[in-house]
Amino acid sequence: MATGISSVLMTRRSLTATVLIGIGFMAAIDEIIFHQLLAWHHFVDRGTGVFALLSDGVLHSAELILLILGFFMLAELREHKAFAKPYGQAGFFLGMGGFQLFDGIIDHKVLRLHQVRYVDNLLVYDVMWNLAGGILLLIGILLLRNARRIYVSS
Repeated sequence: MATGISSVLMTRRSLTATVLIGIGFMAAIDEIIFHQLLAWHHFVDRGTGVFALLSDGVLHSAELILLILGFFMLAELREHKAFAKPYGQAGFFLGMGGFQLFDGIIDHKVLRLHQVRYVDNLLVYDVMWNLAGGILLLIGILLLRNARRIYVSS
């Protein structure tokens, strides 16, 4: 158990660190696979190609900042033997699923920054994108419930 760190603070910090890592990780997957390898879209598809590329760079920078911040927090927790692994696992999936759903609902539909892919039948892509995010988020919620059970009973 952690020296001088309360159980509540330990679990909150573990969750926060890994949510940041999960968001950064899923943003990296989106950026690498869908923006670069498949070239389906850019973060902002409005305006010129230069602006679209710049927007991808901003997304990439943000993902790296979140990953670095999350891993520094994680390293500090581990150094103090204060990392609550069950909360960390939950946070990672909550971050990934939260990013995926935010991107699918807010970025794609509300703000219309870009679509998953520019095709005639967009519904299939939208459903699959948001379903994947929902599954990741559900896994995170179930892991969080399990983590709370573990820490309440110990």
